[in-house]
Amino acid sequence: MPAVRFRLNGVAISIDADSDRPLLDILRNEFGLIGPHFGCGAGECGSCNVVIDGRAASSCDIPLWSVADKDVTTLEGLGSAERPHPLQRAFIAEQAMQCGYCIPGILMSAAALLQRNPSPSVAEVKQALDGNLCRCGAHNRIVRAVLRAAGAMATI
Repeated sequence: MPAVRFRLNGVAISIDADSDRPLLDILRNEFGLIGPHFGCGAGECGSCNVVIDGRAASSCDIPLWSVADKDVTTLEGLGSAERPHPLQRAFIAEQAMQCGYCIPGILMSAAALLQRNPSPSVAEVKQALDGNLCRCGAHNRIVRAVLRAAGAMATI
């Protein structure tokens, strides 16, 4: 089996693994990344979302081979405790999370949105997050957090 090469959180990597394995499995079990969560396993809930070449994508139903030569960003590549991304700061400021299980996927969907549309409307934020299921009832705070982050990023 040939190695699959891609960029993970800005670092060029190569992995010898079954190229049909789900990207989520590779991220969690081979690289120890815990940001993307297993939810439904069918690409329907958004808990495992990552950004691939600027687009949010479910990593649970994407085979490893499909990210060859692409940029993959997980929550770990978005920001850190020392240098949080504006989205992470905004989510904290707006108290836009409760249990936190869905939040990494939501953050990645929001990051992809803000990469391609730095000044989204409320409707555009809601549409971008439509594939992320959350039972916590923090939806309005999540939308406010994404808009707050967009405003903060506009001043950088």
